[in-house]
Amino acid sequence: MIYWSAMLAMILPFLSCKKEMMDYEGMEGVYFGVRSGPDWAAPASWPYRPYTNVEFVKQPQEVQEMVINIAVNITGPMKEYDRPFKVIVDTDSTTAVAGVDYLPFGDTYIIPANAITGSIPITVKRTPEMLNTNKKLGLKLLPNEHFGLAFPDWKAIPGLGATTLGNDTAFDASLHTININDLMVQPTVWRGSIQEGNREAGSWGAFTRKKLELMCSLFDLTYEDFSSDATMTPVLVNLISVEMGRYLIGQFNAGTPVLEDDGRLMFAGSVPWTSYIGVPYKP
Repeated sequence: MIYWSAMLAMILPFLSCKKEMMDYEGMEGVYFGVRSGPDWAAPASWPYRPYTNVEFVKQPQEVQEMVINIAVNITGPMKEYDRPFKVIVDTDSTTAVAGVDYLPFGDTYIIPANAITGSIPITVKRTPEMLNTNKKLGLKLLPNEHFGLAFPDWKAIPGLGATTLGNDTAFDASLHTININDLMVQPTVWRGSIQEGNREAGSWGAFTRKKLELMCSLFDLTYEDFSSDATMTPVLVNLISVEMGRYLIGQFNAGTPVLEDDGRLMFAGSVPWTSYIGVPYKP
């Protein structure tokens, strides 16, 4: 009995100390809590980001607008009632046009009762200009009677995300940039090349957006299908090569040859012509 009394006397101060340490005494504030990382990593390991990338090129052509939810977190305790926070467009970091590249949105959103996270739904729109230009929409949190600005000088947790996509080590967490574009770069898997003299070679020749979009249309594919060997298998590569060659030859024989933007005949598969970048086809 004396032993257990002595043990309790030793443990109770630590329990009391632990309880006191758990009480939050800092500022109650808001910050952008957006995280991103690779699909194969656990979301809890993703680093925080000062930006969100909206890439329409990864969506089917019929998708002309998307709603994205931008997370906003709080510091401080949860409350048993809803609390509003404020956000505005940061004009200094914005090139997107309201009503054209995104739909106008309000300036007040909610941290729900008994929660530490709220969100700002933003509707972004696909426009022809985004084929060549990245549009930026900057968001800026403002303090109000409920919240200050928690991390104007954010410091990343050492090592968090460093071995995946790298982390953004220092930024103002009261600012967030949405990058909106429809830019298309050569995907990870592209079975073609450019040889000496700008001659197209390989199964698919030189990468062009027009060629990839034709592949997607003919074979019910998306840009994302070209992102890894798991989705773009050797069997599928061979099928695309054979059928693309057959299609291009058929169009040529029908008197409606498929031309690239520089006027040359599109090259893929077993087409019988030689294609040089920048040299237009002459009937």
